[in-house]
Amino acid sequence: MYDIIGDIHGCYQEMTELMKELGYELKEGNISHKEGRIPVFLGDLTDRGPNSLSVIYAVTHWVKNKQALYCPGNHCNKLYRYFLGRNVVVSHGLETTVAELEALTSKEFNHVSSLFRNLYESAPLYLQLDDGKLVVVHAGIRPDYIGKTSKKVKTFVLYGDITGEKHPDGRPVRRDWPSKYTYDCTVVYGHTPVKEPRFVGNTVNIDTGCVFGNRLSAFQWPETTIVSVPSQQPFVEEKFNRIDPH
Repeated sequence: MYDIIGDIHGCYQEMTELMKELGYELKEGNISHKEGRIPVFLGDLTDRGPNSLSVIYAVTHWVKNKQALYCPGNHCNKLYRYFLGRNVVVSHGLETTVAELEALTSKEFNHVSSLFRNLYESAPLYLQLDDGKLVVVHAGIRPDYIGKTSKKVKTFVLYGDITGEKHPDGRPVRRDWPSKYTYDCTVVYGHTPVKEPRFVGNTVNIDTGCVFGNRLSAFQWPETTIVSVPSQQPFVEEKFNRIDPH
């Protein structure tokens, strides 16, 4: 039994409220559920929100202690490259995480860097659960990519079905992949904020835009129910419903 939680983006308060709403007991940094349920985080733990480091500390601890599962998102990939010292542009939300990091001592910085790099390096690109009946992935996956981990698969998993083109505001043009494919399994993903969980065929987008003031949502498996808590962030209308129809 799994609770798949959408993009957190540093919204630590909402994450803990959702965990409690789902029936998890949070005690001394650990989590447990009387029914043995497991939370699954589908990437983009950090950036844009107010408490990215708190989210890193909590999720890395839970995953390390086998209390939760995780697969990375594009923001996770960028933060990982930042920690490696790569030349990444500190924008599109990374600047909020970097501001938190710059307030740390060098020892604290190295500790967070080590925690996150270990989390990222040990994480699968996406998760195949319940004997393959459930696939959890950050931005999406094609049916013929399931079970594969090539560079093309990684790009799709982290960024969605991008065309290589850009919108005037710099966003990549992304095809509406859920409407193009049929799946034998259920695919749960996030990445593109929607006001309500978006069900298309055997897919569901549960990124309900917490960091943009809407809600933080979880998809419960095998029940296929949604549990949400309201966001504490300011609502930003223009961040929603930005899916390209083609």
